[in-house]
Amino acid sequence: MAAVKLAKYAPVLLALWLLGGCQRGMSPVAFHADGRPQKLSDWHVVEVHDGTLQLNDGVVPYDLATPLFSDYAHKLRTIWMPKGTAATYQPADTFDFPVGTVISKTFYYPRAGRGKAGDVARTDDYAHDFAGAGLDMAHVRLVETRILVHRASGWVALPYVWNEAQTEATLARTGAVLPLTLVDAQPAAGHPAREDFNYVVPDESQCQSCHAQDWVDRKIHPIGPKARHLNKDYHYADGAQNQLAHLAALGYLNGVPALSEVPREASWKDTRAPLDARARAYLDINCGHCHNGNGAANTTGLSLTHDTPEDRHLGVCKPPTAAGQGTGDHFFDIVPGQPDESILPYRLSSTEPGVMMPEIGRSTVHREGVALIRAWIAALPGTCVAIH
Repeated sequence: MAAVKLAKYAPVLLALWLLGGCQRGMSPVAFHADGRPQKLSDWHVVEVHDGTLQLNDGVVPYDLATPLFSDYAHKLRTIWMPKGTAATYQPADTFDFPVGTVISKTFYYPRAGRGKAGDVARTDDYAHDFAGAGLDMAHVRLVETRILVHRASGWVALPYVWNEAQTEATLARTGAVLPLTLVDAQPAAGHPAREDFNYVVPDESQCQSCHAQDWVDRKIHPIGPKARHLNKDYHYADGAQNQLAHLAALGYLNGVPALSEVPREASWKDTRAPLDARARAYLDINCGHCHNGNGAANTTGLSLTHDTPEDRHLGVCKPPTAAGQGTGDHFFDIVPGQPDESILPYRLSSTEPGVMMPEIGRSTVHREGVALIRAWIAALPGTCVAIH
């Protein structure tokens, strides 16, 4: 669908969008051009009303084809822009968002029955999370909401932690540590039904370390809102639609080409997609923001972005730049056909500081993600010359 054809849907979609918002009785979204508001409610982006975490007028939810793993947390992502402004489409990079844009990401877990206070469910099932466009508080526990706001000076990241009453979130500039327990409804073979862990809310500097795409200027940018991640359907309150078409019809995104010309990332858990596409999508979103030519890990010589050739740049038969505990005594980042001899799955399987990758953003191992990367490496052809 070409951009010019999307315009005809705008009046209908805008009416539905505004109708839903007018019923919420929320104050308009507030763009704070400076400072650090102490309460999430100061932004009026998402608020709890009548047992639902509700989205305000003009706050549009979105999702990624393959999301970043964060200790099995579920996420509600939203975008809001000031009236009369729009982002500009980019084929590969993050969209060019106008000053005033507010992006939110709420981390939450499905509740784990009537267990202990810190019990949360380990599940990929989102079926009971939503009530219309918002979250059903009877079924979810809110943990944190991160605000990424585009000011005249650049993007600023602000983390907010939800209180026990689930009524408000407070700014946590220095981060926070929340003890939780993952509970499996159906325990996997060889794994306990319960796993205690510390959910770590990053501080402002840690937010910057992940969102700084260029380690020279260290300016932060959104990671997820790229064409390849958003080129998928989203189940909005009024039905499913391609996200890029939806944003364009609302006037939030300019320059969208025909959808057939837009790159599309695979879903890591879609077994109908090629194994290589799924694994590369997983590495791109979980590792590529640091492991690229300009990122924080550029000195390693390891690039894990979606467009990296499958050679030494991707880690195939590539020795690590430094020896030590992070290698697990393995010689290469990736040894084709031999995941047990490869550094990459070794580090993904660890929770030990100095070994685990990513370095921040998780305290648990993503079992299913590690299994995917191991299967991908096992299927890679070729051999490496041993180092002695």
